[in-house]
Amino acid sequence: MTPAELSQAVQAAVSAAVEAGELAVAVPEHVTIERPKNRDHGDYATNVALQLAKPAGRPPRAVADLVAARLRELPGVAQVDIAGPGFLNITLDAATQGALARSIVEAGEAYGRNDALQGLKINLEFVSANPTGPIHIGGVRWAAVGDSLARVLRASGAEVTTEYYLNDAGVQISKFAGSLKAAANGQPVPADGYVGEYIADIAKAIVDGVPGVLDLPEDEQLEAFRTEGLKLMVAEIQRSMEEFGTHFDVWFSEKSLHDSGAVEKAIDRLREQGHVFDQDGAIWLRTTDFGDDKDRVLIKADGETTYFAADAAYYLSKRDRGSEVSVYMLGADHHGYVNRLKAIAACAGDDMDRNIEVKIGQFVKMLRDGEEVRMSKRAGNIITIDDVVDWIGVDAARYTLARSSTDSTITLDINVLTSQTNENRVYYVQYAHSRMCAVQRNADTQGITRGAAEAFKPELLDSEWESDLLGHLGEFPRVLAFAGETREPHRVAVYLEELAAKYHRFYDNCRILPRGDEEVTDLTRARLWLADATRTVVANGLTLLGVTAPERM
Repeated sequence: MTPAELSQAVQAAVSAAVEAGELAVAVPEHVTIERPKNRDHGDYATNVALQLAKPAGRPPRAVADLVAARLRELPGVAQVDIAGPGFLNITLDAATQGALARSIVEAGEAYGRNDALQGLKINLEFVSANPTGPIHIGGVRWAAVGDSLARVLRASGAEVTTEYYLNDAGVQISKFAGSLKAAANGQPVPADGYVGEYIADIAKAIVDGVPGVLDLPEDEQLEAFRTEGLKLMVAEIQRSMEEFGTHFDVWFSEKSLHDSGAVEKAIDRLREQGHVFDQDGAIWLRTTDFGDDKDRVLIKADGETTYFAADAAYYLSKRDRGSEVSVYMLGADHHGYVNRLKAIAACAGDDMDRNIEVKIGQFVKMLRDGEEVRMSKRAGNIITIDDVVDWIGVDAARYTLARSSTDSTITLDINVLTSQTNENRVYYVQYAHSRMCAVQRNADTQGITRGAAEAFKPELLDSEWESDLLGHLGEFPRVLAFAGETREPHRVAVYLEELAAKYHRFYDNCRILPRGDEEVTDLTRARLWLADATRTVVANGLTLLGVTAPERM
């Protein structure tokens, strides 16, 4: 029995008490079930009696007595105690708890999936670095977190579109084109231009691929380097993302907003909502009505369109394409964008607390031999995604970047992340999975199988280590649902590390396979079911983080 199933059972008990006239309350839509830290307090606990006491006009313990009496009648419930002011402590019998192992194995890859966000259409935008250079370390963090979040949201029933916003218009692109042109002509890099080996590489590729480009007039030559340079740089970014296991459903061009007239149409729509005004020859959006620190210019007095106008058009584009919730994942240096982006949604007539979410991620530092690594040979002044992959590999990079809350700055120690020790947390979890696979290989070698499902005897899994492991396995669907609701995929990694620890304790204290001439028993087979269930959950969790689950290490 999972916590979700127990929650439904408690809900049904309350409903039965209401129908019998014992309680005059509205049946709660959800009943909270928790796993006590002290196992003397049962397998699970609920505060439903305290929740219902006031509306019922009864003391909490009196409500608890009514609910407990009905729960005690349920198959699989061994004991229900009332503690403190009215908490219900519930103990399941070993057979009911052990049966979870079979359910997990039979569910396979589907175990953990839930409908907490069923049908919700989410546009998830992340990374979105300017296409003027390789993805830097901050973008690598969002690549890991964003892709993991997309997987978690889909596992919770959401319809997710992952999107990369290409800032392919404006001043930075002009500087990029000028830098390529200068490199191709053997000239100094323009002021505030881009440097690094990649600029020389792209410039050479353009010269080789566009015959006569250096013979064109200045303006035409610059445009050629702009157009071809963007194609090559975007292709490079797409390559690095795919090799990192990060997939985007949509690559959206900022330039397309301007070329299609979407920016002007967006301004007209916002004006119809009553939030656009003209002042000092410019066109403004009154974002201060919705918490922004100042109103924002859409079109300057000289007629130039601002980045903010494109931001407004982009948000409306997402809504027009069916997004109910637009999630923006931005770096810490974009903190000032939170209020202005939310204000755009409000000015468009949307609910700024529901239709738009802005997540801010903190910075990443990398250490080697105790010293901070700051430079990349290829990019010149940044650490790139390819640097990170070369140093520590995709699995270590993805797991380590996704396992911490984005609210915290993280430090990656290259020495630790390349070591095969328990300090490397991805190795710790992957090793647990490979250990489970080794058990199955050894069982196969000895000709031992876990047997048919109908012969499984879950009541034999009654030791404290087995009970603890089963309880944690039962938490996976709830952890996954909560990670999706809070947009925090790191909760899956935290769960996996705890699960690995519980499996290692089970493995060390509960002999799974017989030694020598020892008999193969029903307990042997039951523990094989449990080991396979744990392997299934670890593999499912690692997949959600975009990390491999190796069978051998």
